[in-house]
Amino acid sequence: MRIVGKIASAILTTAALVLASQPASAQAPEKRKVNVATASLGLPYLPLIIAQQRKYFADEGLEVEIAAFAGGSKALQSLMGGSSDVASGAYSNTLNMAAKGQKLVYFVTQVRYPALAVGVSKRARYSTPADLKGMKIGVSAPGSSTHMIVNYLLAKSGVALDGVSIIGVGTSAGAVAAVEKGEIDALINSDPVMMKLEADNAVTIIADTRTEKGTQDLFGGPYPEAGLYATGDFIAKNPNTIQALTNAIVRAELWMAKASMDDIAANVPAEHMLGDKELYLASYKKMREAHSPDGQITKQGAQIVLNVLSMSLADVKAANIKVEDTYDNRFVEAALKKFQGKM
Repeated sequence: MRIVGKIASAILTTAALVLASQPASAQAPEKRKVNVATASLGLPYLPLIIAQQRKYFADEGLEVEIAAFAGGSKALQSLMGGSSDVASGAYSNTLNMAAKGQKLVYFVTQVRYPALAVGVSKRARYSTPADLKGMKIGVSAPGSSTHMIVNYLLAKSGVALDGVSIIGVGTSAGAVAAVEKGEIDALINSDPVMMKLEADNAVTIIADTRTEKGTQDLFGGPYPEAGLYATGDFIAKNPNTIQALTNAIVRAELWMAKASMDDIAANVPAEHMLGDKELYLASYKKMREAHSPDGQITKQGAQIVLNVLSMSLADVKAANIKVEDTYDNRFVEAALKKFQGKM
């Protein structure tokens, strides 16, 4: 009986060790129902939409509810207020909160370039960025990443930050209407909003980060914009849930890399296309290279974002932030082992 007991104990111990050695992706999520607050349902957040539409979250054992907000600062408020478990928004939010002593961790990238464009209304007089002085500039929401990029452009152009008026216009039809009605003189936004304004000959594009070249021209390197992040506490308590979310996003990105335009169109709800499917697909084609091919964030890109924020935010500049503390690629690395080369 003692021998049998020892054998049984050894078997249980071995099983426990095997289970513990398995990656988080092989284990059940601690939290099955997850609320995700997203800064937008625009093209930069397409991997999130694809993961939902193609049931990749469900395949990972998750029930994900996505709540769309008018800008990243609103999504951040939802996360910090406890209404959401995870935010789909700008990496820069982790840096802003680090400066305030709050630990947020970014764990999978959706776009490696901002995929945003700055346009000046054809009604406004404009020759150089210095002419932005005195203008009413539309951003997705005050305090959002779009606002931070505008601040960087202003500082780079020698325009005082208080020399313009910042107005929140969202990231959909309201932003288009604000330009058309003359409520703003310039704006920063993603596609298909910017593509529609260009097609209507309503704006002149003065900065464009929908491509690698445009991002390089403005920032001097990569600028990770949108991804998923959560509080350090939530991640520590729910690593399998975070792994499951990451698996779904990375799987969506690997699928997108090979998908045709028809495939993309078939997996995007009509209401996300601003009533113009052809415009939406043209927008996607133009900024396609901005989407991350593998979900990872680089230290170089993280540092550039920190440098940009430090130009206009004194608390970020003074905080002595180590970017390595604000992101974690381990979940993406595990997801790539599971899916890369198998899609």
